Amino acid sequence: MSVPIRIRGLCRVVAVAALLLAASGTARAGDAVYAALLAWHVQGGLVDYQGLAADRAELETYLDHLAAIDPSPLDRAGRMAYWINVYNAWTLKLIVDHLPVDSIKDIGPFWATPWSLRFVRLADRTVTLDYVEHEVLRPRFRDPRIHFAINCASLGCPPLRPEPFVAERLDAQLDEQARAFINDPARTRLDGDTLHLSKIFDWFEDDFGGKKGVLAFVRRYAEGGLKAGLEALGDAVRLRHLDYDWALNDIPGSGGRTQ
Repeated sequence: MSVPIRIRGLCRVVAVAALLLAASGTARAGDAVYAALLAWHVQGGLVDYQGLAADRAELETYLDHLAAIDPSPLDRAGRMAYWINVYNAWTLKLIVDHLPVDSIKDIGPFWATPWSLRFVRLADRTVTLDYVEHEVLRPRFRDPRIHFAINCASLGCPPLRPEPFVAERLDAQLDEQARAFINDPARTRLDGDTLHLSKIFDWFEDDFGGKKGVLAFVRRYAEGGLKAGLEALGDAVRLRHLDYDWALNDIPGSGGRTQ
């Protein structure tokens, strides 16, 4: 019996991912499945949700893998990488389970948000995405770069990284996520003395150390014309926040109702 081309392709990606992860020693065997799913279904930060839905069994395998892990013995980077992957992988499942959908905000009853739904299975309990973000990632690690690593399945979010987060490269991965977001002119731009930023810097301003901390964070990662413009302005920079785009971060034709 012949194997469909798409499935054969995914099997090759799984095999390659497993070999790479085994060679580098950067992740458990279960992470190879997730690495393959991301490599196959994430393009330019957008997600092929219909394709991912067809590979639901592989996604469930990875979620079972995460649920079997006790992160407490891991080092700090290992724990942070684990919780970021938990957040992103379960967000993918949330979307896949509710296709077709135009926005993650359309999911759930009218009295709740998708982030308050209790569906994230851990080793010892079932929690919400809010729990992962606001009770684990933010308070325990206190690293604002987390905001550019977790993905809320929306165009306004930092793009989904097409690989798992791993302890051995976590610091570099987080830097890359923050740098790419800040130097994307669709998300950060300087008009005269006004710096237009994502609402992330408004909602979570305290995580960056207040307004001065926000500006310092942007300066840390700014490159090219943005960096030069900020240096020329010194402290005379005004901050404004862009509207947030909650439309689904899908590859056109892959998951939304209106394409």
